[in-house]
Amino acid sequence: MFTKKRQLEMVLQNILPHKNPKIAFEQYSTPSIIAADVLWNANSIGDIHDRKIVDLGCGTGIFTIGSALLGADESVGVDIDKDAISIANSQAEKMGVKSKVHFKTSDINDFHESADTVIQNPPFGAQKANRKGVDRFFITKALEIAPVVYSFHMGETEEFIINFFRKEGATISHLFHYTFPIPRTYNFHIKEKINVKVVLVRAEKISY
Repeated sequence: MFTKKRQLEMVLQNILPHKNPKIAFEQYSTPSIIAADVLWNANSIGDIHDRKIVDLGCGTGIFTIGSALLGADESVGVDIDKDAISIANSQAEKMGVKSKVHFKTSDINDFHESADTVIQNPPFGAQKANRKGVDRFFITKALEIAPVVYSFHMGETEEFIINFFRKEGATISHLFHYTFPIPRTYNFHIKEKINVKVVLVRAEKISY
């Protein structure tokens, strides 16, 4: 369907962001230019087409829908926020991939389906001290359900995250670095936009 990454990006631009972002869930929408690059690279490596994809903390579905558009056999999005899932369902229908996409309103700990690939942009725990390190729970769950994981994390935590993946029984095959623009979303935000350095880790679970 797509011969150029830019074509995918232009389609992903039409996916609606969170209508009422909830600070408790650290909801920020992944920019389409970054989502397209992630999906394009993952598909080039062979991790999307004809595979079952799961997006933990899927939000409004940009990775779930994008995977379906790139030929995933099945694409599942999981999010605890029913409002985000409602938007994601409507966007999948609008994009014509509803038959290949499934969204589930669920805590990730209650999700137990297996997959070929997980692509996730988990909350970083940056906004609340009691949620610090929450992205580690996403790593553990992702490796529980899939042999290949793509996962976003704060750039400053790169070394720690790599070591955590290794402790969880995975090897790191690729690292992708991005500047993630975060617009003023919540009432405590002062600046119109800040740029955050993030790292996307591609990890493979070690088979014994």
